[in-house]
Amino acid sequence: MTPSLQHVDFLVVGGGAAGYFGAITAAQARPGSRILIAERGNQPLAKVRISGGGRCNVTHACFETRPLSSRYPRGARALLSAFSRFQPADTVHWFEQRGVPLKTESDGRMFPTTNDSETIIACLESEARNAGVELRLRCGIEALRPSPQGGWLAEIAGSNPTVIHAHRVLLATGGWRSGPLATILEALGHEILPPVPSLFTFHVDERWVRDLAGLAVPQVEVSVLGTNLRETGPVLFTHWGLSGPAILRLSAWGARELAQVDYQFEVRLKWVPSESSESVAPLIQRMRETHPGKAVENTPMFQLPARLWEQLVQHAGIETGERWNQLPRNKAQELGALLLHSELAVTGKSMHKDEFVTCGGISLKQVDFKTMESRVCSGLHFAGEVLDVDGITGGFNFQAAWTTGWLAGNAMAQLALPA
Repeated sequence: MTPSLQHVDFLVVGGGAAGYFGAITAAQARPGSRILIAERGNQPLAKVRISGGGRCNVTHACFETRPLSSRYPRGARALLSAFSRFQPADTVHWFEQRGVPLKTESDGRMFPTTNDSETIIACLESEARNAGVELRLRCGIEALRPSPQGGWLAEIAGSNPTVIHAHRVLLATGGWRSGPLATILEALGHEILPPVPSLFTFHVDERWVRDLAGLAVPQVEVSVLGTNLRETGPVLFTHWGLSGPAILRLSAWGARELAQVDYQFEVRLKWVPSESSESVAPLIQRMRETHPGKAVENTPMFQLPARLWEQLVQHAGIETGERWNQLPRNKAQELGALLLHSELAVTGKSMHKDEFVTCGGISLKQVDFKTMESRVCSGLHFAGEVLDVDGITGGFNFQAAWTTGWLAGNAMAQLALPA
C-alpha cells in the first residue's frame, strides 16, 4: 500500500502525559495550528491511568526549584532552569483553572481531589479536543528524516500508512522499550544513553521476609553494601521481597549501579534509624529490668510491628516463651545487632506495579532546555522520559513530563513559520 501524504504544523509522537501537554500547549499558544498526536498503543495516557494506584500522582508539593531538582537522579542540573519557568505550583494552577483541584497528602504527593486518574485524563482529552488537536492511535513512527522542503517527514505505520510532513516534531514516546526510534535518532546524530529500569522493588528469597507480606514499617534505613547508596523511609514487605518508598528511592539513585551487578547484591536494614549500638544495649538492659517475667517475643521494642519483632527475636536465637530475665548476654547482643543491621541478599527486581520508569535516553547535552529542541537537528523537540531524565517516586516523573511538554509546546508555537 502506497502511503498517503498528510501535512500538519506539529507532529507529536507519543500520547502520554508529556505528549498531550506539549500538544495542548502548542495549540493554545498558536490557535489554528494543525497538530497531530500519533500514539503507538491502543489508548492514550495509559500511564496516567495507572499512576498512584489509579488515583494519578500528578505532582509533588515541592515549590522551590533547587530542592525540586534534587529529586532527580538524572537531569537535576538541566531541570533547574526548566523548573524556574514551569514547576509544581504552575501544574496545580493549570489543572485548577480547568476545574480539577488537587490535594496534598502527608508525604507531599498531590492527587486530584476525586482520587481518580480518569479526572486527569478527561481534563487533558477535553483540552486537546477543544484546541483542535487530532489523535491517531495504533500509529507507530517507522522513519523520520528532514524534508527537502523544510520541516520533517515522518513515516507512520498503522492500518493506514501515512507519510506526515510537519514543520516541527515533538518526540514524547515515554520509557525506552523497543522499536525503531533509537535507530532513527542515532542515524540523525543523537547520543542515546542505554536505558535501564529506574523504579523497581527488590526480590528477596528469604522465607521469613515473604511471610511478612503486606507488613509496612514506617521508618527504616536501607543501604546497599559496598556502595554509598542509602535511603530512609517506609519499607513494605511483599510476596517477592521488599518495596515501599525507601526501596524505590534507592532503586532510582542506584539504577545504573545495580544494573551493572545484575540486581544481585546485599542490603542492610536498620529497623531503628535513630538509634546506635551505644543506645540500643542500655535499652535492652532496661527491658530486662522492667519486664523480667514477660516473653521477649511478646514485648516489641521501638514500636516495631509485632510480626517483624517476632521474626527478629527468632533470628537472634531466642526461644519461644524465653523471658527477659532469662535472656543470655549473647542473645541480647544478637538482638541488638539485628535491630541495627539486618542483612539480606537481593536476587533480582520487579518493576513497581505497572509504572515503567527508566533512566537513559537522549543525552541532555544535545538538548536546549529553554526550548526542548535538539542541538543536533533543528525543528526536533523532546519531552518526558525519552530524555535521560528520571525522578524518584512521588509525582516527580509526571512533573518532569508537564514541564518539558510545556516548554516544548511553547517553543514550537513561537518558532513555527508564520501562518
